[in-house]
Amino acid sequence: MTKIVVDTSVIISALIGEAGPSRQILRNCLTGSFSPMISTALFLEYEDVHQCPQIAELCPLKPEEIKELLSAFYSVCHWVPIHYLWRPNLRDDNDIFLIELAIASNAQFIVINNIKDLTGAELTFKGFDVVKPEQLLRGK
Repeated sequence: MTKIVVDTSVIISALIGEAGPSRQILRNCLTGSFSPMISTALFLEYEDVHQCPQIAELCPLKPEEIKELLSAFYSVCHWVPIHYLWRPNLRDDNDIFLIELAIASNAQFIVINNIKDLTGAELTFKGFDVVKPEQLLRGK
């Protein structure tokens, strides 16, 4: 099974879009086609963002439906403790935990809508690819 780290941008796109690759990524996680990895930092970011009033306004789901969907998603996630912190000098230091999670979980992919957020680091890692949802669905 393909281990993936799902960036918050993909979750947001899945919540506010009625169709599209982000929604398909979430669906594939729920049906067992992908194995999503999660850490405490990523969980907390998901929780913060889905409660944002701007996101709730754009989302066709009711707040209780969003909670149910995220609960279902969390139930298929594999929780991974992070024991080592890496500092690859990303453009946005707030995304470093995605790389740490990918390394700790041996994920094959980080799925993110804005690939630029995770490129150009001074410290690079092999073993996982950073892809957009549509790239992963096409088989990279």
